[in-house]
Amino acid sequence: MRKFEFQSITTRKIMGLFTVGLLGAAVGCSSPAETTDTAASAETTAPATTTETTTQPAVEENGTVSYTDYTGHTVEIPVNPQRVIYYGETLGDLLELGVTPIATSTAELEDRLFSSEVPGIEDVGSPPDPEKSLSLSPDLIITGNTDEKLLESLSKVAPTITFNTFATLEDRMKDLGVILNKKDEAAAWMEQYNAASAEMWKTLHENGVGEDETASVFTFYPGNRLFVMAGTGLPQALYQENGFKAPAATQKLIDEGTGFLEISPELLEEYAGDRIFILNAVAEEAQESTEDLMKTEIWKNVPAVQAGNVYRIDILKASSDAYTLEALLKTIPELIGVQS
Repeated sequence: MRKFEFQSITTRKIMGLFTVGLLGAAVGCSSPAETTDTAASAETTAPATTTETTTQPAVEENGTVSYTDYTGHTVEIPVNPQRVIYYGETLGDLLELGVTPIATSTAELEDRLFSSEVPGIEDVGSPPDPEKSLSLSPDLIITGNTDEKLLESLSKVAPTITFNTFATLEDRMKDLGVILNKKDEAAAWMEQYNAASAEMWKTLHENGVGEDETASVFTFYPGNRLFVMAGTGLPQALYQENGFKAPAATQKLIDEGTGFLEISPELLEEYAGDRIFILNAVAEEAQESTEDLMKTEIWKNVPAVQAGNVYRIDILKASSDAYTLEALLKTIPELIGVQS
């Protein structure tokens, strides 16, 4: 587990680090954080952001334990897995628990904040290739891909379970604590993260951010497609207990379990909050769409734009894995102009 580092305006108070994504997570194995801009092919309604699977271990036998994943498969998994293949955009969750997978889809690692943490990790392709996976002798495969045919193939290689990468940070860490036999570590990490997050919001409120301010997150995908981010990606860092509120239209999406939604520019003001965060896209075409929008009267007439409350961040640096969400505790104040 890495140590959180949040430096307040007057002194460094929080020990420990934090990370959480999006269309960067929705648009990443599933995530707009866009592991790549092609991720927009994912459904615009993400799986429910709460995990209601059986996460309590059953009777332990011969080094295995019965686990029911979030799509309903009950699988005998190792009590202490040592060779894990992880397929999904939230690999940073595992790193924060001190677990380095032996393989993943390396396309999910390009330009991620945690890329340097796994220099020797093997590539199993996207979707994961069963033959390549077999050659690595894993004892557990965790995947955000819920295709039943793929799951059947991977299950012949090693015990395979699905993982809800759209779930909240707390739910994901809790589940991984069970899966990886890291319950104490997961609980300690969340305690540190929550303390660091609370300190960040306290500092922001002391420096001009209103208690009831709303915030919105938007990004473009190729094809001039504008998305509002709701329950996944950067919003998981912004919509905290002491943080920004979601505009009513966005809150409705969150309540429905929607990760992100494509909207027309004409609906921009309906989803716009007091502050707007723009996720800079990876694809050049999507970057051009962003610049074109900002030249329109629709954009210029949005109150947050007129107030100068618009902030831009690269989409791959704003995903919802634990490693990235942790780093955002420092990035968010910097974007807003509250220097540590």
